[in-house]
Amino acid sequence: MSTSAPLFTTVGIVGTGAMGRGIAQIAAQAGSTVVLFDTQAAAVEKAREALGAQWNKLVEKGRLTPEQATAQKERLKAAPTLADLAGCDLVVEAVVERLDVKKNLFAELEDIVPPTAVLATNTSSLSVTAIAAGLKRPQQFAGYHFFNPVPLMKVVEVIAGLKTSPDVCRQLADYARQMGHTPVQAGDTPGFIVNHAGRGYGTEALRIVSEGVTDFATIDRILKDQVGFKLGPFELMDLTALDVSHPVMESIYRQYYEEPRFRPSVITAQRLAGGVLGKKVGDGFYSYVDGAAQIAPEPPVPVVAEMPPVWVSTRAARRAELYQLLKDLGAKIETGQSPSPQALTLVAPLGFDVTTVAVVERLDPARTVGIDMLIDDGATKRRVLATNPATRADMRDAAHALFARDGKPVSVIRDSGGFVTQRVVATIINIAADMCQQRVCTPKDLETAVTLGLGYPLGPLAMGDKFGPTNVLEVLFNLQTVYGDPRYRPSPWLRRRGAIGLSLMHEED
Repeated sequence: MSTSAPLFTTVGIVGTGAMGRGIAQIAAQAGSTVVLFDTQAAAVEKAREALGAQWNKLVEKGRLTPEQATAQKERLKAAPTLADLAGCDLVVEAVVERLDVKKNLFAELEDIVPPTAVLATNTSSLSVTAIAAGLKRPQQFAGYHFFNPVPLMKVVEVIAGLKTSPDVCRQLADYARQMGHTPVQAGDTPGFIVNHAGRGYGTEALRIVSEGVTDFATIDRILKDQVGFKLGPFELMDLTALDVSHPVMESIYRQYYEEPRFRPSVITAQRLAGGVLGKKVGDGFYSYVDGAAQIAPEPPVPVVAEMPPVWVSTRAARRAELYQLLKDLGAKIETGQSPSPQALTLVAPLGFDVTTVAVVERLDPARTVGIDMLIDDGATKRRVLATNPATRADMRDAAHALFARDGKPVSVIRDSGGFVTQRVVATIINIAADMCQQRVCTPKDLETAVTLGLGYPLGPLAMGDKFGPTNVLEVLFNLQTVYGDPRYRPSPWLRRRGAIGLSLMHEED
C-alpha cells in the first residue's frame, strides 16, 4: 500500500456484500476514511464486524501491526442514511446488477456529494454510459470494476463512459495503485476486458462437448496438461457456479447482437434450469463430496501384443519432431511415399479434422489416427489423439499404447476439427486480437488484465506469439472450413500481423 496521502480522503461505499466489503478494506488500508451505507442498517454493522475480524487475522499472521489494524478500524464509519455520504470525494457503488437501481442511486447521490466528487460503479456487465445517462455531471462518473475476492484479485478495470473526463480515469487509476492494485483502462464495451476476453475458454469447451467429441473431465485434463491452465473450463464453471457464469454468457452474447464468437450453450442453460450449478450445491459438471470433486479415473492404456509399423503424413505439423518422438518411443517407422496395408497412419493437422485429412490425402480412414502437434511435445504433460468414425479399434489401441510408452498420459478423443487445445487456444487468441482491433484496450492492458484477472498461464496475445500467429491463423481458417461457422473467422488484427510476421503485441502508432 502507498504511504503517501490518499488521493481520495473520504470514500463512500454503497452496498455491503462481499464486493463492497472488499473495496472498503483496501480503501481503508490505503489511508482513506471509508463510509459504509446499505439500505439494511444491520448489514453495515455486520460488515464492520467482518472487516474488523479480517484485520485481526492479518495481525495474527504478522501482515499488519496492531496499531495499523486499530487505525483502519477507526477509519471505517457507518452512514445511517445516503445523505451521510455528503462529505465523500469518491463514492463506489456495489449493489445489485440492475440498471434501474443503479441509475436511481446515482441520481440521488449526485445531489448529495460535492460537484467535484467522483462517482463510480462496480458493475461487471452493464454499460457505464447507460448508468450515467441522465446525470447532470456524467464527466464525473466512471466504471471501477474490482474482482472477488478484492484484496487478493489485484486487477481493477477503469472504464470511461462516453462523457467521462480523462482526468477522472487517471485519478481512479492512481488511487487503485495506492490500494495496491493494478489498474487497466477499458472501453465501455460488454464485458469490459476480463469478462470479454474470458468468453472463449468456456464456450468453446462447451461446444466441443456438445459435438460428442469427449467428456468434461477429459477436456479439463487436456487444457491443464497441454497448455498449463490452473483449472479446466468445467472445473472453473463449477467454482464460479452456473447461476453466475451462464447469465454472463447470455448477457455478453445479447449485448454484442448475437456475435457468433460469444454464443452460449444449451448445456449450461439446461443445467442452470435444473439447479445443477456447481460446487456450492455439491453437483455440477462434477459431483462433490466434502467439497472434493469426484473424478472418474482415466481409461487404462490398452495392451497391444504386436505393434504395427507407423507411417506419418507428409503434411503433418511438426513432422520432424513427430518422427523423433516416434523413434524415442521405439516405433517401427515406414518412410515410403504411402503407407503399407499394415501401417498405422498418423496425421497431425492444424484445424482440420482427421476425416478431412484422410479424404484429401487419400489415406485409408480405417487405419488413420490424428495427433495434436500444435505445441512442442516436450512442453506438454499430455498427448492427445483423435480417431475418425472409421478408425479400427486395433489401430486406435495401437496408437494409444505407442504414445503412452514413456509414461506420459494420453487422451483419445473422437474426431474434431482442431482437437481440443487448438480450438480453445485459437478461440481465446482470436477474441483477444479482436478486442485490440476494436480498441477496447491496449495490448499491454489486455495481457495484464487476463493474467491477473483470469490466471491464464500467458496472456492471450503472448500465447498467440508463442504458438505462432500463422499457426493460429491456419487453425482458424481450417476450423471455419470444417464447421462453416463465422465464430472462427480470424480477426483482422490477427490476420494482418500473422501475414507480415509481426508480434500480436505490436500496436500501431
